[in-house]
Formats: sequence, C-alpha cells, structure tokens
Amino acid sequence: MENKTNPMQDSHGRAHNYLRISITEHCNLRCTYCMPAEGIALTPRAHLMTADEIVTIAKTFVKLGVTKIRLTGGEPLVRKDAKSIIEQLGKLGVELTLTTNGILVHEFIDTFKEAGITTLNVSIDSLKKDKFNQITRRNYFEKLIENLDLLEKNNFKVKLNVVVIKGFNDNEIVDFIELTKDRNIQIRFIEFMPFDGNQWNKEKLVSYAEILGQVNTFYSEQKVERAQDKPNDTAKNHKIDGYQGSFSVISSVTNPFCSTCNRIRLTADGKLKNCLFSNTETSLLDTLRAGDSIEPLIFQNIKSKFAMRGGMDDDAKFQNPLIFSQNRSMIKIGG
Repeated sequence: MENKTNPMQDSHGRAHNYLRISITEHCNLRCTYCMPAEGIALTPRAHLMTADEIVTIAKTFVKLGVTKIRLTGGEPLVRKDAKSIIEQLGKLGVELTLTTNGILVHEFIDTFKEAGITTLNVSIDSLKKDKFNQITRRNYFEKLIENLDLLEKNNFKVKLNVVVIKGFNDNEIVDFIELTKDRNIQIRFIEFMPFDGNQWNKEKLVSYAEILGQVNTFYSEQKVERAQDKPNDTAKNHKIDGYQGSFSVISSVTNPFCSTCNRIRLTADGKLKNCLFSNTETSLLDTLRAGDSIEPLIFQNIKSKFAMRGGMDDDAKFQNPLIFSQNRSMIKIGG
C-alpha cells in the first residue's frame, strides 16, 4: 500500500518530485556518446505520446507531488508541437525547464518566457569548431554560440553540459571554466557514462578526481571553492574565487549520488524508468489509452527502484557491456 503522505517514496525512503519527460527521439545532431553511428530504429509515431497525453500524464504526476519537470529528447525543440507542449506544461504551477542542444532556441525565446522557464541546460562538448563538428557529426557550431549569447541577453540562466572524454576534450576543462570568469553561467562536467551503442569503456572516462586535479593545478594561486550543493543535487558544485559563474561535476560513474535521487523519467513512448541506468520500464501510455488509472503503475515502478544505478551496484556490473547494453541508447531514454 502506497504512502499516502508521500505516495512517490520508494522502498529506500527517497521521495520523487522531479519528472524528466522525453518528448521525442529525434535529434538534429548525432553525438557519438548518445547515438550509435548507424543511427537508431525510431519508434513508430503511433506508439509515441501525443501532446495531450504528455500533458495528461504530467498532470497526474503533479497531483502526486512532482514540483519540477524537465523536457528532454532527442532534441525536444525539433518536435513540431513543442511550443504547444511547453505552453501547456507552463500552466501546471511547477518549475519547468529543459535540456537542449541550443540549435533552435532562437525560435522559442518568447515561448520560454510565457511558460515561466528561466533556466536552460545547453549541451556543448567543445569550444573548438572542428571538435564540436566531430563529436556531433554536424556543423552547427556558430549557431549554437550565437544562441548562447541570445539566451544571456534575454536573462536566462544558462548551464552548459559538457561530457568529458579522455583524449578528446579533457584538455578544454580550463577553457570552459574560464567562461565563468565574467559570465554568470555554470559549467557542468559530466563523466562519460555507458549506454547501448556508445562504445563506452573506462579508458575514456575522466573522473571527478581527475577533473578537480587539473583544476587545482591550473588555479594553484587562486582559491577553488567548494560551493553549497542543493538538496538532491546531482552535481558537486565549485567556483573559482572572484569568478561570476561556477562549475560542477556530475560523477555518475565514480561517485554516484543515488542515495538522494529524486528523479523519474518518462520516455517518448510513454514508459516510466525509475533510474537512468535501469533496463526495466513500465508502460504508462498503454494503460492511459485503455482508459485505466496510471497511478498504481507509478507507485509500483517507484517502489521497485534499486538502491543504486539500476542494480549495477559495483564496478564489475557497471562496466559489463552484457548488462549496460540491455538498456536503451541515451537518445531513446531522454537526456
């Protein structure tokens, strides 16, 4: 029987009030750590959530205690009815935000403002055009830089997501941090994580300790401050003394934050995942379309959540491709 005072509490005592909704599997980039080189088999449109279904499911979660919703993809802004979805979710009285590759944000500035969005996470893995094009397999670098400036001019708080990969962009860590000197942005360095089709191996991993080591060496004459983390924060936050912005590290591999996790994920085809790394899913969409209540499925899914990383509770399991390849590719989960 579910906890009536906190119906979305799992068996480990974690309350879930943060819902991430993937609204599309499509993307206008082809990032190597997210999508296999050969692409993916897209889910037939009839099996994907409509805009009305997204809003209906979101309303159920808000009724159960969700206070924050993040839209993801794929790239959420490539969906043709993205503006309508954003506008409707903006009326639910929760904190609304999204993760985007930034290529199309110039078309959504007014929509963001009307929906009450004040913060966006923007993915960018290199400040060098040739590297950016290499990792995204596309040529949108100038448009992204232009749109980052546009977001700042319109007073959005910008967080830059940087997946750090050894031998590729780990020599740009300081370059990214230097962006925070005169700009109130946050750089979020993300450890390279294993998913189906992204050729993950531990040799490509740049750990939290290695990132901090590089930072402390370069800024040896300046104070690297450990900033206060928010409750349920996935990121370990820092800033350079005197700099306007800050930086953080999301250490899902070497220092997982599972004990304070408050996140649940809804895939574009309407399946609930209680963990990014879980290979088990619960279809809410089928039940919704059958005219039945999805609440019992939500409670059951959350109660079944493992204590750590979808049951991969040691390095041997986490690094085993026979296990992590059973999960979806990142683009089909939702970033």
